[in-house]
Amino acid sequence: MHSRLIIALLTAGGIAFACGPRPFESEAASAPAPLTRTANSAALATTLELSVAERVDLRLHVTNTSGKKLEMTFPTGQTHDFYILDAAGREVWRWSTGRIFTQGVQKKLVDGGSTLSFADRWAGPVAGGTYTAVAVLMSSSHPTEQRVEFSRE
Repeated sequence: MHSRLIIALLTAGGIAFACGPRPFESEAASAPAPLTRTANSAALATTLELSVAERVDLRLHVTNTSGKKLEMTFPTGQTHDFYILDAAGREVWRWSTGRIFTQGVQKKLVDGGSTLSFADRWAGPVAGGTYTAVAVLMSSSHPTEQRVEFSRE
């Protein structure tokens, strides 16, 4: 009976790992200059960078600007989210759609001066137009959101 429980837990862990964030692959040197937006709070500086070409690369950087360790609490296994809004404010893409996240609380310690980075890419809009990229840090102790507007022709 215990082996069935262990197998079920290992399977669930494997699925959660497979659905987790992927590391960002750097772009070629010929990529256009990224669009960037930065915000600062008492302990965190967040930056959302976009590279817009055939696809849209999104990178959220969260830096601990304090001189001491900072503990970030996440209510689930989801640490961040990215989504794209069209000019009318309708959501056209969300990174977390269709993903499964663990339901356990997690904590991340970030040393002073250290940066956490999250990245993904959107295959892009079919139609040209103006869009807004949104990055959200899902921390319950240090929530933050960044928005950058961009356009496609």
